[in-house]
Amino acid sequence: MKPPRPAGQPAEPAEPRVALSTIAKEWSRIGVTGFGGPPAHITLLRRLCVERRHYLAASEFEDGIAATSLLPGPASTQLAIFCAWRLRGWIGALLGGICFIVPGLIIILGLSALFLGRHTSHLVAGIAAGAGGGVPAVAVSAALALLPSSQARVKGKRARELRRLAYLLAGGVTGALAGQDLVFVLLACGVVEMTTQHRGGAESAGRTGAAFPLALVPPFAGGLAALVFVAFKVGALSYGGGFVIIPLMQHDVVSTYHWMTNDQFLNAVALGQVTPGPVVQTVAVVGYAADGLRGGLLASLVAFAPSFVFVIAGGPHFDRLRRSDRVQAFLTGAGAAAIGGIGGVAIPLILALGHLWELGITLLAAIWLIGLRRGVVAALVGCGALGALAALAHAPLS
Repeated sequence: MKPPRPAGQPAEPAEPRVALSTIAKEWSRIGVTGFGGPPAHITLLRRLCVERRHYLAASEFEDGIAATSLLPGPASTQLAIFCAWRLRGWIGALLGGICFIVPGLIIILGLSALFLGRHTSHLVAGIAAGAGGGVPAVAVSAALALLPSSQARVKGKRARELRRLAYLLAGGVTGALAGQDLVFVLLACGVVEMTTQHRGGAESAGRTGAAFPLALVPPFAGGLAALVFVAFKVGALSYGGGFVIIPLMQHDVVSTYHWMTNDQFLNAVALGQVTPGPVVQTVAVVGYAADGLRGGLLASLVAFAPSFVFVIAGGPHFDRLRRSDRVQAFLTGAGAAAIGGIGGVAIPLILALGHLWELGITLLAAIWLIGLRRGVVAALVGCGALGALAALAHAPLS
């Protein structure tokens, strides 16, 4: 048995001891069966890597969760890439990540063709409208679920708690009124908290704020260049979990580039929730709306590429990253603002609903998710079923 790694020593990939064909098979299986978002993905990965096959020690797996939670982008996807990297280095990371992503991508692109087609049936329109009605409740539920971890970061210190509330408010107002500017607010809150906790750290804070200068300036050109910009923003700058992509994308997708209507964007978010794989797959629906199959594939490639880079290039440094007080402080501020943004976006999502009866579906979804604390997939499937009933009852859908 391999001796334990000394404290503080960077993690290195394990000796090759798992066949690439096994990684392809097992990670594809998780990609097909991983309904329910990050909690389901983490459970399936743990069951495979720790409990069933004993590829990783429990402590290694927990370290992977902690490390990938520090990164922007889809955390459960990065965890899948990390686990494969620990087994077979960068080749395993590429293979595992691709096999985890592709099944859900195929499914969601197929559903995109169905729901965004020019000749969508009355029944399909009803299902889409019903599922879209549940999305605002999902946003509020996601924000509430993230609050305890955000509060734990301030460790009961009053001054930090007051700043955290300010970051939540800033993110909430921005998500509600100007979601396209949320990236600025996330970075600003992170830098403020880092600078406040570490006086004299302004130089480091400046470097952090300047790390993505091109990402903060939207291109004036449309077409594929605009799609690349939106997808990169989703993949590289989405602190706080997958749902923060909604305020990051909605204004660009609906108002700036007019790829989708508000109703179609709600449908895209719902599809990202009910299909297996990461919620960030929503970007594939946006890409499909912008430029068909080519756009869907391009948007996915751009959105997920940063996750591979972060894990493969940064894996050996994850221990140091976790121990960095400045990184932790930055995430305290940016993460709180992201949670506020996720909750705040429920307001424009509700305003985007096209039919009065969808408000009733929103309320029912909120009772299911927040009051009864039941699952998101079941909620959205149920909302879609109610929408189908509305269509069959000849409720006006246009």
